[in-house]
Amino acid sequence: MPVIAPYGTWTSPVTARSLVDAGVGLRAPWRRDGAVHWLESRATEGGRTVPVRRNADGTATDLLPAPWDVRGRVHEYGGGDALALAEGLVFCHGADQAVYLAAPGAEPVALTPPGRDRFADFAHDRERRRLIAVRERHPEQGHAEPENALVAIPLGGGEPVPLVGGADFYASPRLSPDGTRLAWLSWDHPNMPWDGTTLWVAGLGADGTPGTPVRVAGGPDEAIVQPVWLPDGRLVYVSDQGDWWNLWLWDGAAGRPVLPMPAEFARPLWVFGNREVAAVDARTLACAFTRDGLWSLGLVDVEAGTIDRLDLPFTDVGELFVDGRTVTFLAAAPDLPGSVVTLDLDSRRWEVVKRSTATAPDPGCVSAARPIRFPTDGGEAHAFYYPPANAGFQAPEGERPPLIVKSHGGPTAAASAAWSPKIQYWTSRGFAVVDVNYRGSTGYGRAYRDALKGRWGIADVADCVAAAQCLADQGLADPRRLIITGGSAGGYTVLCAVTFHQGFRAGASYYGISDLEALAADTHKFEARYLDSLVGPYPERKDVYVARSPIHFVDRLSVPMVFFQGLEDKVVPPAQAERMVEAIDAKGLPVAYVPFEGERHGFRKAESIVTALEGELYFYGRVFGFTPAGEPQAIPIRNL
Repeated sequence: MPVIAPYGTWTSPVTARSLVDAGVGLRAPWRRDGAVHWLESRATEGGRTVPVRRNADGTATDLLPAPWDVRGRVHEYGGGDALALAEGLVFCHGADQAVYLAAPGAEPVALTPPGRDRFADFAHDRERRRLIAVRERHPEQGHAEPENALVAIPLGGGEPVPLVGGADFYASPRLSPDGTRLAWLSWDHPNMPWDGTTLWVAGLGADGTPGTPVRVAGGPDEAIVQPVWLPDGRLVYVSDQGDWWNLWLWDGAAGRPVLPMPAEFARPLWVFGNREVAAVDARTLACAFTRDGLWSLGLVDVEAGTIDRLDLPFTDVGELFVDGRTVTFLAAAPDLPGSVVTLDLDSRRWEVVKRSTATAPDPGCVSAARPIRFPTDGGEAHAFYYPPANAGFQAPEGERPPLIVKSHGGPTAAASAAWSPKIQYWTSRGFAVVDVNYRGSTGYGRAYRDALKGRWGIADVADCVAAAQCLADQGLADPRRLIITGGSAGGYTVLCAVTFHQGFRAGASYYGISDLEALAADTHKFEARYLDSLVGPYPERKDVYVARSPIHFVDRLSVPMVFFQGLEDKVVPPAQAERMVEAIDAKGLPVAYVPFEGERHGFRKAESIVTALEGELYFYGRVFGFTPAGEPQAIPIRNL
């Protein structure tokens, strides 16, 4: 019989320590010589990312010993920082941002000097024994913006050779199968890559120098992503010209839509190396696509314009890599943690090669995402609702659960329906969670994505408020225990919600934004003009920046708050949190501030992750007057 106990006090097998001790981050899987490889980020090693190979006997081997760390930092967020070649693994080393070649069994050899250059998105030019990559060159001193370009990196060593420059940003250099043409994306301030990019193709001369480029598609109002060459020399790309990020095909003369449908075949280009599209043969693509927030895997016939949606149990799919008739990818489901998976296209059999957690989820404590739609002032918004779930416990009759409203970062991003250990941490303790895909989220078409333009801090907040109210009205949440939490841009939504709206009774901000003017003045190049579209150009719209900055309206805030902040964060500097904390403290409200040495934008170290998660639970227990099970790590709370 389940134990009767109040929501929030249930004993859970999902502990903060178990999440980091048994869990790893997985990305960029590939297959070479029949062996599956992937990059594995380990909180227990300070966030070090390690290339790993699965052996024939099922064991796994690290390809690089400590302290080698595969982590690029172009645009600060990195990605596209490793490429497997016959000669070995090319990768960016986190400590110095140089590019190295690690031949099997040998010490890595530097291909570029350490210093002010960062690299990403490698393409292998076999004929000329070189890599083509995005280079971000930082000034030696001062505060000038870094310069971005496409360069060639000789595999035999030597200075990188500039190939293409002049635009503010570059991504996705892709060589045609015969090595004679180069495709790439570029865009300029004030656009972000989901606002407008241009796809170019140029022929390469005998010495590898690009000729005059041809514009294939795109511009300031059309976002192109993920160019992929077919074996016959045609080029596939993803465009939002028809509102949805759909597949298009360029034959060398003109582009045409392959498969118009209300689904998206790409994610936003926050990091390099996204792979939702991969060529199987000259007419077949393996594609990850999303509808209503749920991802599927399908095979697209580019000639017939048809898609075969594969019958697989996953709700999140991405990072596709095709090797012959095998697709290797990342996948997750409501009861499957993020995993490296292989699929045989002939037999349709799939295998989980590596899970992000060593232990399988306890079936009695799995809360599966329920897609919901709810009314808001913009018509309709989307979210995933997770009810409390723990087979060992039951709440007293008539009690409603506390609700955690999650606001994802970005804001141009999306919540996922995949199994999340952090969400299960809460639901297995008796909290309900709603993960909101507010207006501005990706996966629902360009019109929905653009609905946040000029309305950041308004539309997203209204949707989070509406989600909480909708669930409270249905009896699925206690209106006296409504909590909102989020990180980065999601943290800004949190601070706006508790400052400019009534209803939430507590909030947690992870490296969140409190002062839009400070953000506009003190952020990195990639996002330096992001606010132009979300808020308005600065300083021309200074009045709007002030009006939407919670730091100026702390007098309206009347709920307890907890802040978690990395002290080396260059995206949202610590001053953003510290000013807010001091202002709340001066009001005499309960407030906690937990800074982390050595952490940037997002926490990588095991101790940081444990402290933040347990500290958040401890904070809610103190604020709402209950005692969480398991004695979570205490954090200092002022004025309480």
